Amino acid sequence: MKKQIHIKVDNHIYNKLIKYTASQNNTIQECVNELIIGYLFSEERDDKRKTDFVFIDLFAGIGGMRLAFESCGGKCVFTSEWDKYCQKTYASNFGEKPAGDITKIDEKLIPNHDILVAGFPCQPFSIAGVSKKNSLGKVHGFLDKTHGTLFFDIVRIVKEKRPKAFLLENVKNLRSHDKGKTFATIIEALDALDYEVSTSILDGQNYVPQHRERIFIVGFDRKRYGSGLSYKFPAVPESKPKLKSILQKDIEDKYTLTNHLWDYLQRYAEKHRQKGNGFGFGMADLNGTTRTLSARYYKDGSEILIPQHGENPRRLTPRECARLQGFPDSYQIVVSDTQAYKQFGNAVVVPLVTAVAKSIVKKVRELEREEVKSYAV
Repeated sequence: MKKQIHIKVDNHIYNKLIKYTASQNNTIQECVNELIIGYLFSEERDDKRKTDFVFIDLFAGIGGMRLAFESCGGKCVFTSEWDKYCQKTYASNFGEKPAGDITKIDEKLIPNHDILVAGFPCQPFSIAGVSKKNSLGKVHGFLDKTHGTLFFDIVRIVKEKRPKAFLLENVKNLRSHDKGKTFATIIEALDALDYEVSTSILDGQNYVPQHRERIFIVGFDRKRYGSGLSYKFPAVPESKPKLKSILQKDIEDKYTLTNHLWDYLQRYAEKHRQKGNGFGFGMADLNGTTRTLSARYYKDGSEILIPQHGENPRRLTPRECARLQGFPDSYQIVVSDTQAYKQFGNAVVVPLVTAVAKSIVKKVRELEREEVKSYAV
């Protein structure tokens, strides 16, 4: 629910506001809302609190990685996210609108930081482009190999700012993408930057009731700490949460599937069953875990359906999707259901990233202590 207010401003303030809205390509209402949110959050923040480290949040989405690293004592000093709906959600929860298209941001203008965090998109690299440069007799390096992709922007920022460590997150299939060429190029580029790299595929079901495998790539600066670092990803928790623990009560009727949609999903599943395929809806086990929540969940909710006694099954509510990804109930959902489903479907499992963040911060602290000792000797 939104409230409406009316305000009066002096002419010179109004003129400045008009110029600002034009530069932001947004309405006066949206810009004023963002400015108010930013001011209120700045008032709430305790800037005097001790900050253990600073980090930047690239391809930030709705800030799941930021929540994780802030919980470890970090302060975010730069954020980038191009999607306007994600920007709106991010601003409502963190009090600042992310910078837009990272490809248009000069790496030299990005603040210095200890840790770089990024959940970048998976894209193929142009081998043809590299071959052409070879034929022209030009030297090509890791920058050339990654050019034209969004991973290139991570490379150029790491090269310029040299953070102590980084955390990159992507879909599990990154390993096999383009017959393994994409992943090999990524590791080669990070190695060429002189970072000690570790990778692991981790499953969110150990932290939330959802089977969600993602690849995590962690790197530490060899120029600062040397090579042969023994980093270990966090141990898997012993107990797994159950789906029923995140479900709401008193669900609105609009989340229950209509007879038409439910009949269609059953016919579709039966058709593929007869063909020997595994395609179809996923009826969730309330005492178990769900399938992977995707950005397409808004279409029909078929991948995760909640059984209801005496009724058609229902889809998860946006708040339940937030919980399924480990976002706290204090997290504000300020967009339509459709956009919320997309946002949480693309988000990270916050408790899982938090565990990885803690392990990275712990390792950096250990390395910093060892570095001090070496100087003392």
